Amino acid sequence: MSGVASALVGARDRVTLQWGIARAITACAAGALGALAMAPIGAFPVLILSFAVLTWLIDGAGAAGGTSRAVFAAARSGWWFGFGYFLAGLWWTGAAFLVDAEAHAWLMPFAVIALPAGLAFFHALGAGLARLLWSAGSARIFALAGALGVAEWLRGHILTGFPWNSFGYALADNQFLGQAASIIGLEGLTVITILVFAAPATLLDAPRRWAPTALAAVALIILAGFGILRLQLAEPAFREDVLVRIMQPNVQQDDKFRPSEGERILQRYLTLSEVATGPERSGIEDVTLLVWPESAFPFLLSETPEALGRIGQFLPDGVTLVTGAVRAEGAAGGRRYFNSIHAVSSDGAIIATYDKLHLVPFGEFLPFQSQLEAMGITQITRLPGGFSWGRERRSIALSESLTATPLICYEAIFPNNLIGDGPRPDMLLNVTNDGWFGATTGPYQHLAQSRVRAIEQGLPLIRAANTGVSAVVDPYGRILAQMPLGTSGSLDAVLPAALPATLFAQGGWASGVILLVLCFVSAVIRRRNINQPNSKKRSMTAI
Repeated sequence: MSGVASALVGARDRVTLQWGIARAITACAAGALGALAMAPIGAFPVLILSFAVLTWLIDGAGAAGGTSRAVFAAARSGWWFGFGYFLAGLWWTGAAFLVDAEAHAWLMPFAVIALPAGLAFFHALGAGLARLLWSAGSARIFALAGALGVAEWLRGHILTGFPWNSFGYALADNQFLGQAASIIGLEGLTVITILVFAAPATLLDAPRRWAPTALAAVALIILAGFGILRLQLAEPAFREDVLVRIMQPNVQQDDKFRPSEGERILQRYLTLSEVATGPERSGIEDVTLLVWPESAFPFLLSETPEALGRIGQFLPDGVTLVTGAVRAEGAAGGRRYFNSIHAVSSDGAIIATYDKLHLVPFGEFLPFQSQLEAMGITQITRLPGGFSWGRERRSIALSESLTATPLICYEAIFPNNLIGDGPRPDMLLNVTNDGWFGATTGPYQHLAQSRVRAIEQGLPLIRAANTGVSAVVDPYGRILAQMPLGTSGSLDAVLPAALPATLFAQGGWASGVILLVLCFVSAVIRRRNINQPNSKKRSMTAI
């Protein structure tokens, strides 16, 4: 054995045999390293080391003795792994508590720790379940991929779901590797990501096994080859009849809470929207669709006829404005508020409305609201009682020939049930306000995850963000135009044409489920075979 190989085996053995605080620190560091695979860094090869360490920690959990103790020891390591991963990947969420520092700053350290700590229980579940299916050899990689894949699926669905930085985004963020999302979606990519990057952990097994790593390399080559071929065969197509203008105002977040700022904000929007973005553009009269970001006003647009009148006077005939806005229903004292999108015609009339379905816990509503408010904890939007949920997922008509599926803020991170009933829309329309998070990694992660929805559905994505990053994305997930974070202005682009419905759009969840089932079947068969008393059979079935 070479000196390098001996050193690597020694490192593996030290990780496997660690216990106590050293084991927790190692797991946490491995998880934190894995966060570098996400946007904006996108260093996905780091997952090789990250998953290798997790694999070896689960190997070592067997030293706890007995199945239940081994499962608990693996789950404990999985929790520390997840805590490091989410702490390094989601630290930027704390910036939201500084917008209204006087009211919420004291909550920031608790939130920055509590969110990763809570999410880490999903990785604890995954590691514990993997240990339950564990066996010697490369089949344990299937156990890890199946169990951790299930845990990631649960994270995306339980308690309204939060699939932010799911492992599949490590591959999806790459222009070529991410094209597979059109077939298997994010959840399928998550399973493949774990399989591919955990496989090299078996290189140090005794006897040395190259097959799993070689197969992982082949899988990456196939994914890349498919992506390259798909993009090479792509013929650029555009809706020449639809010119979209995205207005990015870069309004300070605390100004959006002040009704006194309403007139200034509206005037800013109108001024920025009128500015031509190229020498071939003469102004707003060239535009077909104007898009403003989420929660655009510190007033209720639908109940402010003066503002609607000014917008109607501003819009030329045939131009439609889509804007985020808070909407209210009901009489005073019992009003319900919605985080909404309005489509406004050139006569100042609201012609379509969509209410957000997927609200942000603690941001837009409070779980266990009465108990938490008694402790002095309120949602950061300052809206008494929080927002109410919308009634249905549906597309909205922006004109006789143009429809869109609206996605408000982080609704764009959920891959399933994205398109409601009815005809296939012409585009995905994402309005958001990432101004809560300042100049951090959060807005870049949000953009990276939103563009995967375009690949999955084969639909272009129009994204308007208050502080950035606003962008136009084609149905292959390629960013055609964008505005930098922290800048103001407007962005013009001809709308890319939609593709026919992708295999993922037609089959949705099925491919991810099939991959998970295959992983579990492989792990279970290997574990059952290795427990057979016939040693000859064990040797023949060893991988």
